[in-house]
Amino acid sequence: MAVYTDIADAELRAFLADYDIGELVSVIGIAEGVENSNYLLITDRDRHILTLYEKRVARDDLPFFLGLMHHLSTRGIACPTPLATRDGTTLRELVGRPAVIVSFLDGVWPRRIWPEHCQSLGQALARFHMAGQDYDGQRANDLSIVGFRPLFEHSRARASEVSPGLADEIDGEITALEADWPSDLPQGVIHADLFPDNVFFADGAVSGLIDFYFSCNDFFAYDIAICLNAWCFEVDGDFNVTKARHLLRAYRSLRPFLPAELTALPLLCRGAAMRFLLTRLHDWLHISENALVSPKDPMEFLRILRFHRSVAGSGEYGLD
Repeated sequence: MAVYTDIADAELRAFLADYDIGELVSVIGIAEGVENSNYLLITDRDRHILTLYEKRVARDDLPFFLGLMHHLSTRGIACPTPLATRDGTTLRELVGRPAVIVSFLDGVWPRRIWPEHCQSLGQALARFHMAGQDYDGQRANDLSIVGFRPLFEHSRARASEVSPGLADEIDGEITALEADWPSDLPQGVIHADLFPDNVFFADGAVSGLIDFYFSCNDFFAYDIAICLNAWCFEVDGDFNVTKARHLLRAYRSLRPFLPAELTALPLLCRGAAMRFLLTRLHDWLHISENALVSPKDPMEFLRILRFHRSVAGSGEYGLD
């Protein structure tokens, strides 16, 4: 989350007057992430999060995201729940941007990842996948194999500013992924961005999931691949098979894998690494001058992608 858009005090108070959430005590900008403008609202009754959706989040996708959060909350998944105004409206506009208020979740995201975090994450991810199976919303994943080339075109000409030869390597890798990408794996609603800063913990276990604004319909195993990349590599770039084993076995205990999912996992991990290499590359080259957060290094995910090229099978991720 990040703060890109300023809100005048009078305009904010007029906006909040339509909600039954009490009197505003303070508002604090949240300077994390690179997607939306977020504020912590503290009233005399409770705490909430106000989100203003910036350019990357399409307005037409918001009903899917907000409906999913409401659906998950009714299925026992701890996640932000959209708040409605007194007349029942959840999605509104503020400072010329789509805006919503959601409930505040207790917990903190882990700054250092231990295998026990990965085990709890694996269970939470499986529960999330199962809870979303009867959600009737549909949204294609525009940050999977069909979206890689269009996204890359925004950065191709300047990719060499990040690393010489980067454009050629990305182009070759996308070609390889397109040739072998699977077409018939179990699928449903996935989170698609479940990094540590989107998972809250309390008392050693997952206490909530946040930031559903990349959620979509796609392979469950692609979501697992994203988590392996986000949770199971050390700061020096080394893959931690113990963390991966904890994550995968915990997930499997609730939702067993099909053999085809395990066969495809190394390729999906490469694709998941490509997805974040491309979005980080875009942000690195196009970040707003007014952003309160620095863009993240895209080369981290190039190194992760190269690791997955060397993986022969799912056994190297800790599964027996």
